[in-house]
Amino acid sequence: MAPKLRSMTSSNGCLAVKLPRGTTMNGDSTPSRKRSRSECASENPIKAQSPNKRRSPRRCNSVRDESRIEKLDSPKSPRKSLFGKTYKKPKWNPRDPIQMQAVKQALHVATQPDIVVCREEEQNSVLEFCKSCIQQNKAGSLYVCGCPGTGKTLSIGKVQGQLLEWSKEIGLHSPDVLTINCTYLTKTSEIFNKMLTRLQPSKKITTNLLPLQHLQKIFSQKSQPLGRMMLMVVDEIDFLVTKDHSVLHDLFMLTTLPYSRCILIGIANTIDLTDRLLPNLGSLHCKPIVITFCAYSKDQILKIIQQRLMVVEYDVFELAALEFCARKVAAASGDVRKALDICRNAIEVLEAELRGSTGKEEIEIVSFDHMNIAITKSFKSPMVDIIQSLPQHQQVILCSLVRLFRQCKRNATTLEELNRSYLEICKSTQIRPVEMMEFTDLCSALSDQGLLDVGKSKGQKLKNIKLKVDSSDITFALKGIRFFRNCLG
Repeated sequence: MAPKLRSMTSSNGCLAVKLPRGTTMNGDSTPSRKRSRSECASENPIKAQSPNKRRSPRRCNSVRDESRIEKLDSPKSPRKSLFGKTYKKPKWNPRDPIQMQAVKQALHVATQPDIVVCREEEQNSVLEFCKSCIQQNKAGSLYVCGCPGTGKTLSIGKVQGQLLEWSKEIGLHSPDVLTINCTYLTKTSEIFNKMLTRLQPSKKITTNLLPLQHLQKIFSQKSQPLGRMMLMVVDEIDFLVTKDHSVLHDLFMLTTLPYSRCILIGIANTIDLTDRLLPNLGSLHCKPIVITFCAYSKDQILKIIQQRLMVVEYDVFELAALEFCARKVAAASGDVRKALDICRNAIEVLEAELRGSTGKEEIEIVSFDHMNIAITKSFKSPMVDIIQSLPQHQQVILCSLVRLFRQCKRNATTLEELNRSYLEICKSTQIRPVEMMEFTDLCSALSDQGLLDVGKSKGQKLKNIKLKVDSSDITFALKGIRFFRNCLG
């Protein structure tokens, strides 16, 4: 059966015949070759565009460009803000006392920032613990520990404010907050008196019971009216350590009494305080939850300093200077207070340079060199000043000892061997050595100043000699003088 043909008339009166797919004009069903675009347009005039509706490529491009310009000019366009004017910080004037004081105040250790960065996880753990105790009306204890300058006290202070806001939002009674720094206590048992005064501020205690016994009685009575929870923050809690550890033990035991309303948070630097001093707390079911604050890393110290400097509207430090400070402090201790002190010292170095400048050169920012000077002063041992102020022959003796230990890879020698090394240095540097008796007196003088350890022996020359300071302090103190650089080798 022959395939059906469909015909249609075009606008110009020509008859166009449309064949089924895969069929040729002679009726064969073999596939035809792929037709070109021009052939398709000529065979299917319905799909072909009329000349008056077509646009030239140049006109299309111009229309496209105009629409693009309109989009860029639109206030909703994100690209406009990208190419718009960027905010530029005002220039810092280090000669302005008001601006200088603002920067120093921002970097002061006593200044509490609005946000405590890099401690969000620890703060959230403490906050959730306190929330759980308040919601369940249940006492509990927490021990916060970590190296000095890791934000323990500052973080707990922020948690206190967050806890009070949270309790108001959900309609619960806000806890009474009692903060005690144990370094200000005259005696360790005074902490119980402070707790009792806070719990019953208007009542006069007429009984003969001790404050601790009175607290134990209050927290054991079933008939007492259910009052507010008490959040007790005990900073430097390791100052309560006694010979029998009774004060610490009794303090944590208060949280286990049946009607106790005390949420105890102890803060100290000692990481293993509860395990080492109070091992029986676990068996009594009153072992506190421990939250450890690790030392700050380089990136964290840098972020903390930058966050504090956000309160001022100008750039004060070179970024390289701040990174150098953060790296040094993180490698030494991770104490952010040390980093803040170094930054303040760097500003003082800049101030001293401004006072000595003629005014021709412009000093506008704390540079890497200023920070380097501040770091050198901060990490310098107090022994360095003593070594630098010694008489020349005593300094040569110290150089002889450092050189001898470096060569022999030992940390002790005899007085005779030290004298031999001293004579070699005197000969190489062409200075006149002292006699043996005077040499012995010089070593005794160094021992009196805490630099050498001179042992006892029957023979004078056989006395054992050791360094009581780090050899790096001697090298640091004398490396600036070429003569002693040659002595040290």
